Amino acid sequence: MKFDLQYSDSKTNARAGVITTDHGTIETPIFMPVGTVGSVKAVHMTELKEDIKAEIILGNTYHLYLRPGLDILERAGGLHKFNSWDKPILTDSGGFQVFSLSGNRKLNEQGAEFRSHIDGSRHLFTPENVMDTQRIIGADIIMAFDECCPGDADYRYAKSSLALTERWLDRCFTQFNSTEPKYGYNQSLFPIVQGCVYPDLRRKAAENIANKGADGNAIGGLAVGEPTDRMYEMIEVVNEILPKDKPRYLMGVGTPVNLLEAIERGVDMFDCIMPTRNGRNGQIFTKNGIMNMRNKKWADDFSPLEADGASYVDTLYSRAYLRHLLTSHELLGMQIASIHNLAFYLWLVKEARKHIIAGDFSIWKSGMVRQLSNRL
Repeated sequence: MKFDLQYSDSKTNARAGVITTDHGTIETPIFMPVGTVGSVKAVHMTELKEDIKAEIILGNTYHLYLRPGLDILERAGGLHKFNSWDKPILTDSGGFQVFSLSGNRKLNEQGAEFRSHIDGSRHLFTPENVMDTQRIIGADIIMAFDECCPGDADYRYAKSSLALTERWLDRCFTQFNSTEPKYGYNQSLFPIVQGCVYPDLRRKAAENIANKGADGNAIGGLAVGEPTDRMYEMIEVVNEILPKDKPRYLMGVGTPVNLLEAIERGVDMFDCIMPTRNGRNGQIFTKNGIMNMRNKKWADDFSPLEADGASYVDTLYSRAYLRHLLTSHELLGMQIASIHNLAFYLWLVKEARKHIIAGDFSIWKSGMVRQLSNRL
């Protein structure tokens, strides 16, 4: 994997670059639709490519390991062939999912023991077998196995958690470097900066990771309960240290405003379930603000979903029709909302890129943040 940093904003830390993988190029800043179990919920691959214009999608190690399972994925030739996506894929290591199973998992030096949310069966994730699992899944970018520390953890816990994550990280690199990709193309391992909301722990983690010389680096453990201003502070702390010539991936964040604030602070890559999850529940993100489509005010609004929107669904369907579908629990409503929101997120980061290149990112971003914060 190669990263070319093409433009840097003169007034902020915003950047524009290109990531090159064996499955294609990715222009940054980029938003990555989440395809947890090998599919982006309610969206066809053709829509992802042609309308939403996604350049990379995610899969999740925990979920794919449990279902369909590694045997099926390996026999299929990896996730790219299994789900018919021929562009880059990134896989989360499953660390966040294990974190979310707090009542059904135990952490120790070896790894994380957990019970499946599907059938209650017992499993063990270690740094070594998570690397092997992601080799089998076949993502272009794979993530180190870490503990996602709760956002409200006290300092003592956060420090102990980070120490464990750093020991696991060394084992991840040892296993990754001693194995080969399975399907004839290269894979890159990204380490993850943890440290909760404590600047000294974040700095320690970032310095350790900067010394690894990885193809890219991730920032994890944010948007997990801490105040938004602390999240932004931690991004600033970390990005002062992480190499400028490598892409920076902020994991699991967030709202459209979060994306712009993080881009301003030097982040290149994002993912979040919010566009699809919130869309399925009636929340639509637009250039002028947020719409709750279950609100009765849209019941007889026959104007386009968004007149100058980023997707074909924006002018094809009215607000009244989408509200009708969502309140009737029709699957088509969930599909339309998901396509719109994902296309909007991709539009937003591509617009940010244009303004970074044009040299007026700060002015554009200030206006967009005001618009995006409106409740319509």
